[in-house]
Amino acid sequence: MRARIYQPAKTAMQSGTAKAKGWVLEFAQASARDIDPLMGWTSSNDTQTQVKLRFDTKEAALDYAEQNGIIAEVQEAKARKHNIRPGGYGENFATHRRGVWTH
Repeated sequence: MRARIYQPAKTAMQSGTAKAKGWVLEFAQASARDIDPLMGWTSSNDTQTQVKLRFDTKEAALDYAEQNGIIAEVQEAKARKHNIRPGGYGENFATHRRGVWTH
């Protein structure tokens, strides 16, 4: 079995990184998908692709893969540049503004 270990990115609906802290072990697809001739749905008999295991650390995920004989590839996350504005959100409502604030 092959798998990849990665740190999930935050979703577009999140402003923070609360659910993107852990690590995920996700199995690779072992067999090709088939198209059902009657309905046209795509299906597969490989149920391992539906399994996503979550771990607190990368080392815990690697230990699990090693103990169970899983060949795992680690994908490191790219560093994200923080977007911190001077003044922040409160600057929108500042009273010392030079001009009129409108949308």
